[in-house]
Amino acid sequence: MNKPNLLFYIFLLFSVCMFSCSRSLVESGKASYYADKFDGRKTASGAVFSQHKLTAAHKTLPFGTKVKVTNLSNGKTVKVRINDRGPFVEGRIIDLSKKAAQKIALTTAGVAEVEIKYKKKKSS
Repeated sequence: MNKPNLLFYIFLLFSVCMFSCSRSLVESGKASYYADKFDGRKTASGAVFSQHKLTAAHKTLPFGTKVKVTNLSNGKTVKVRINDRGPFVEGRIIDLSKKAAQKIALTTAGVAEVEIKYKKKKSS
């Protein structure tokens, strides 16, 4: 095998390995935000919830997962960290802190269609 072909195959093998170890996933659905009455209460992760932090609740994502949330009606985005479980309303995929909801202009409507993106790492 000549040198250019060898380099190509090494690059190809490296690329496949990189993409199989970590992949970006997308979900679409409705987002809402926490009521003020939850401020100061413990979350499912054990952290104290604060409306002033960029956090969110998701039903299944591991705690600590970083998620990019895009409001599909205006294109605004925010990055949040999952630290709680929920939402428990049918059709909703994520509950945001008030600060996160404000960043994507969700507080007036209360609920919006969003897309969430996150990386899922392959377990060893």
